[in-house]
Amino acid sequence: MYETSNLKEKLKLFSIILIPILITQVSMYLMNFFDTVMSGRVSPQDLAGVAIGSSLWVPIFTGVNGILIAITPIIAHLVGAGKTKTVPEKVQQGIFLATLLAFIILVIGTFVLNPVLDAMDLDVQVKHIAKYYLISLAVGIIPLFIFNTLRAFMDALGKTRTSMLVILISLPLNVFFNYIFIFGKLGLPAFGGVGSGIATAITYWIICIIAFILLKKLEPFRSYHLFTGWAMPSLKAWLEQLKIGVPIGFAIFFETSIFSAVTLLMSAYSTYTIAAHQAAINFASLLYMIPLSVGMTLTICVGFEAGAKRFFDARQYGYIGLSSGIFIAVFAGLVLFLFNEPIAGLYNTNPEVIQLTKQFIYFAIFFQLADAFGAPIQGALRGYKDVNMTFIMALVSYWVIGLPTGWLLANYTDLGPFGYWVGLIVGLSFGAVVLLFRLLHLQKKNIEKAGSILSS
Repeated sequence: MYETSNLKEKLKLFSIILIPILITQVSMYLMNFFDTVMSGRVSPQDLAGVAIGSSLWVPIFTGVNGILIAITPIIAHLVGAGKTKTVPEKVQQGIFLATLLAFIILVIGTFVLNPVLDAMDLDVQVKHIAKYYLISLAVGIIPLFIFNTLRAFMDALGKTRTSMLVILISLPLNVFFNYIFIFGKLGLPAFGGVGSGIATAITYWIICIIAFILLKKLEPFRSYHLFTGWAMPSLKAWLEQLKIGVPIGFAIFFETSIFSAVTLLMSAYSTYTIAAHQAAINFASLLYMIPLSVGMTLTICVGFEAGAKRFFDARQYGYIGLSSGIFIAVFAGLVLFLFNEPIAGLYNTNPEVIQLTKQFIYFAIFFQLADAFGAPIQGALRGYKDVNMTFIMALVSYWVIGLPTGWLLANYTDLGPFGYWVGLIVGLSFGAVVLLFRLLHLQKKNIEKAGSILSS
């Protein structure tokens, strides 16, 4: 990161940071995408099993990841304020916290996985695939959480190309491992959907090892000496990260868990409906990586400027991000509208599943319109370390408004399973509008405060 003096320089820097983040996020999501698509090529049961497993895992992972990425605004503020000597300890404490959180999840999962799956009305084969997909994936949880902490540090320095490089190396490996374990190649048995969990866990270990090597060998990371002179675990440092990270984590958890809740509610319908819903939400989530990347870029840029008390520059970055969100919404909507049938055909060859997927995709067009607007706003707010309102609105918009509306429409109208998607659209749109007003208020308040300090 560096200071900019005009809009043209800001657009250039914003693009330099955004493009690697976008490639990284899309590539990371493509791991899940290929898990789903390749499992669906085995059978609808494998697709549904991976869908259920992912629906249980993704909210947990993304929620905890919200705690881990709190390192980004913390480091961005320190770098913006010129306090780089304290950076190594912050990263080390982040690694300790990531490891502890991974152990907690593993212990809890040991006790709750079977009861949760037993409580669901699932086909026996689907339940088996979901269970062992999650067990396989669990092997890679610790390195995944550590990698995301290291990646947050890289991104906070504006060196987003490095994390992009790691993921670009690992993505083809993940596809290769999927091919081996799902379909049974090189003398191994065909594990079906469970094999995608094995492949992804191996990939998580690889990206963590690569990240450690790059941080030790490359500048500017090497000059921070992150892995020498380790500090003792510090509850105070953890609490500082948790103060920012927990609201971020809960906000992301409420957002992602709503999709999981809907998928679990879909278990009341046929296996084909579950498979079609998962296929549509999987591709819509792939498109969501674009506005999510804009939001992550805004967290870095706004955090850097806010740390240096340059609030006018921070506001300019906010406007750049919001403009990008509008453009993204139009682009993604056209993709879904024009290519709905080819997209549906990617996931399964069953005609009934394809037809149902196409119907879900039409609802996804409106869903991503609100998403492409809301994600950049959340990213900008996190750059200001203003995380509590995002957390509150995620709870209200999804769980107080979105899910009840969806349940009513699904059960008391002819919309059926599509009613849940309408509920999601309503909740997401409400949250985006409220957070926009929050961002505008915060920008105005910070600029006025900075102006009064200068005048005095």
